[in-house]
Amino acid sequence: MKTTLRWLRDFVDLPTDDANEIALAFDGLGFAVEEVAPVEAPFSGVVVGKVAAIRPHPDADSIRLATVDTGGYEVEVVCGAWNFEEGAVIAFSPPGATLRDPEGNPFQVGERAIRGVNSPGMICSVRELGLGAEHTGILLLDDDAPVGADFASLLPYPDVMFDVEVNPNRPDAMSTLGLARELAAHYRVPLREPEISFTEAGDTTDVTVTLEDPAGCPRFTAREVRGLTVGPSPLWMRIRLEACGVRSISNVVDVSNYVMLELGHPNHVFDRHRLGDAIVVRRAKDGETIETLDGIIRELHADDIVVTDGTSPVGIGGVMGGGDSEVSDATTDVVVEAAYFDPPSVLLTAKRHGLHTEASSRFQRGMDPNNAERANRRVAQLLEQHAGGTAAPGAVDAYPRRIEPWQVELPLGEIERVMGKAFPGAEVAGMLERLGFGVTGDNPLTVTVPTRRPDVSRAVDLIEDVARLHGYDNFGDKVSVGRGGGLPEREQRLRKLRSVMVGAGYAEAQTFSFIGQADLDALALPADDPRRRGIVVIKPLRDEEGVMRTTLLPGLLKAAANNLNRRVPNVALFESGRVFIPEPDGANPELPRQPEALGWVVAGPQGGDWRQEARQPDVYDAIGVWQLIAEAMQLDGSELRQASPPALHPGRAAEVVWDGDAIGVVGELHPAVAEAFGLPGRVAVGEIALERVLAVPEFWRFRAASPYPPVIFDLAFELDGSLPAARLMEAVRSAAGDLLERLDVFDVFSGPPLAEGRKSVAVRLVFRAADRTLTDEEMQPVRRRIAEAVTDEVGGLLRGEA
Repeated sequence: MKTTLRWLRDFVDLPTDDANEIALAFDGLGFAVEEVAPVEAPFSGVVVGKVAAIRPHPDADSIRLATVDTGGYEVEVVCGAWNFEEGAVIAFSPPGATLRDPEGNPFQVGERAIRGVNSPGMICSVRELGLGAEHTGILLLDDDAPVGADFASLLPYPDVMFDVEVNPNRPDAMSTLGLARELAAHYRVPLREPEISFTEAGDTTDVTVTLEDPAGCPRFTAREVRGLTVGPSPLWMRIRLEACGVRSISNVVDVSNYVMLELGHPNHVFDRHRLGDAIVVRRAKDGETIETLDGIIRELHADDIVVTDGTSPVGIGGVMGGGDSEVSDATTDVVVEAAYFDPPSVLLTAKRHGLHTEASSRFQRGMDPNNAERANRRVAQLLEQHAGGTAAPGAVDAYPRRIEPWQVELPLGEIERVMGKAFPGAEVAGMLERLGFGVTGDNPLTVTVPTRRPDVSRAVDLIEDVARLHGYDNFGDKVSVGRGGGLPEREQRLRKLRSVMVGAGYAEAQTFSFIGQADLDALALPADDPRRRGIVVIKPLRDEEGVMRTTLLPGLLKAAANNLNRRVPNVALFESGRVFIPEPDGANPELPRQPEALGWVVAGPQGGDWRQEARQPDVYDAIGVWQLIAEAMQLDGSELRQASPPALHPGRAAEVVWDGDAIGVVGELHPAVAEAFGLPGRVAVGEIALERVLAVPEFWRFRAASPYPPVIFDLAFELDGSLPAARLMEAVRSAAGDLLERLDVFDVFSGPPLAEGRKSVAVRLVFRAADRTLTDEEMQPVRRRIAEAVTDEVGGLLRGEA
C-alpha cells in the first residue's frame, strides 16, 4: 500500500515531518515500510504567467507570438499551441528552467530563434512539465493562480512516498485513511474523517439493483451522476496518484482510483447509457464471456460473481470491469458502484483468471461492507467538484442482510497471561478506543469490533492491538510467561501421541503430501472410495508427484521399501499429517476436506538372535500399537471390529471403532499391495483419524479401590464359528451389570465334540463390590442373566447346560 505524507496529513496532524521517524512508527505498529522515497517536482524554475497579448507569427501560420506577464516583467515567446487566448493563466519557463523531453529526460530551457523570431523561454504543456502524457496543448491554470509565483509551490511538493506492507489479515489498513488511523492511535492525536456532501437534483434515478446471489455479493450500492464532462484531473490529484503508482487517465477514472486509495474501498464507474437501467449481480453461466478493461476476452467460470446489465456481464465482481460499459470521452452520465463481495470467491476468481488487480487484492482480504455507501458518496462528491456532475436522487443500496459489528470479551488477566505484563483497564480501554473500538465494562471489557476489522474475533486478537500500541520495544527482553502459560492442550496431546509411537519403537517419518496417482491405484481402493482419486496438482514438478495424498500409507510404504532396499533389516515408521480428500469441506465447501491422520507401518523380520528365530510382522503388531494409543490417550469405549478394509488382508484386519464410529483400520497389508510397493513378506499397517483422538478428554474421576475380595468365575459358550468374540463380549458385558470389573477371553476351541462350524469361547469374569463381599447367592442371578443374554442376542449356548 502506497501513500504520501501530505495525504496522511489530510486526516491526522502528525507531530513530526521526519519521514524516517514515521517509518519507524509504522514498523512498530506491525506495518513494515518497504520504501521511503521523496516526491519532488519534475521541473524547476517554472513560474505562473498570464497571457497579456497574442499576435500572429510574421513568418508562420501554425504558430503564434504570445506576450507573457510574469508579475515583474513581460516577455514575448513563440508558442505552437492553440488552446488558449488572451487572459489565460499558464505555466511559463524562462531561460534556465528545467523541463522534460518526450522520453522524460530533463533539459534546460534556453533562448532560441524560431522562424526568425527570438523566443526567450516557453509556455509549458503537461508532458513538458513531467506531470503527464498530454501534449496537444499547453497547461491552463485556474484564473486565481497568483501571477509570478513559483509554480511548484502551488502543487503538493515536496512530499514523501511510503510503500507500506500490509498483512493479509488487515484489509482496513489498505488505505490512506486506515494508515492514518494507525498513526493517530500511535501519536495519540485525533483522526479527521473526510467530510462528504454533494448536491442531488433532477429526476429520481431509474437504475435498479437485483442481488441473485446475496452470499457472493451481500451489498451493492449504485448512484447515478449526470451532466459531467470527461477531461483531465486536477494536478494535485494526478500527482498523488502518480506518486502511489497509479497512472492518471481522466477525471472520472482518477476519482474512482483516488477514493479506493483514500478510503480503501474499491469502486467502479459505468457509462450510464451503455449500462442500461437494470443491474443484476449473479454467478456466471456456463459459456459466458466478457471483454475486460485490459482488452482480453475471458471465458467465465460458474463460480465467478458477475455484475450484469440484466442480460450480459459488464464486470467481474471485485476484480475488473468490462469494456462494454467503460467511461469514454463522450460519457456524460455515469453510475457509481461500490459493493461488498465475498472474499474467498474473489480470491478464487482472481487466481482462476490470473487477474490480480488493486480491487481484487482488497476484496479478497475482506473489505468493510459498511464502508461501501461512504465510498460511493465520496466518488459522487469528487465527480461534482472535478467533473461538473450532479447526483440524481434515489441512490440504490441493496443490502438484504446487514452485517453488524460484533462483541468480544477481554478479561484483563488474559492480557497478563499472554504478554506477561498487567495493564490497568482504563489504559487498555483507551488504547482500543483510539483504534476505533467501542469499549464498555470493567473486567472483562466488552469490546465492540467495527466491521472493518475482520481479523478480530478473539481476546488474543485484541491483546495484539494492545501490544502494538504499548510498543513491542517497551516490553522487557524476556517476557514472563504469566499464569497458565504453556502449549495448547491439543498440541500437548499430539506430542504425547508421538511419544507413545517413539516409545513403541517407531521412528517418525515426514513424507511428501504430493504422490502419484499410481500410488493410489496400487492400493486397489473401491471405485466409490473418495480416496481413490487424488486432487490433481497443477504443473507438478514430477509426474510421480501429480496428486495430493488421500491417505498416509503410500508415503510410508515407499519409505519402508526404500529402507529395506538399502539393507536396513527391519523398519517401523509412523507419520502424522494431513490428507486431502476430494470432498467438500463442511465449513468451506469450495475447499476439500483436509483431516489430520496418523499412520504406521512395520516391515522386515522382527527380532531374531541365538535365543529365538526372527518372525514376520503380523496383525497383532498393528493391533498392539492401537492398544497403546487407546490406553495412553484415554480413549475409553474404543474397540476393534473384524472387517476387510480396502488394501488390507481379508481376515487379518479390523476397523478401529470408537463410540460406534469407525475412525481407522489396523491389520496386515494385502500381499498384492505389498508386492506393488516392493515389500517382501508380511507388512503390518494402521491408519486412524486424529480429530477425536486429539480432542481433550473429560477429566478422570477418582473411584476408591474396594477393600473387599473379588468373585471370579469362568463361563464357556458354544457359538457359531463365524461369530466374532467381540459380539459375545458385548452381550456378556451388557448383562453383567455395574459390578463387573474385568472381562477377558482366555480360550477358543473348535473340533469334536463340537459340531462342524461351531466353536467354544471361554471368558473369565471378575466381579467386585465397593461396600461388601459378594456371595454366591448374589452371583447366581447374574450368571443366569448372562446366559440368557448370550442366547437371545448372539444365539450362543452356555456349555454344561442342556
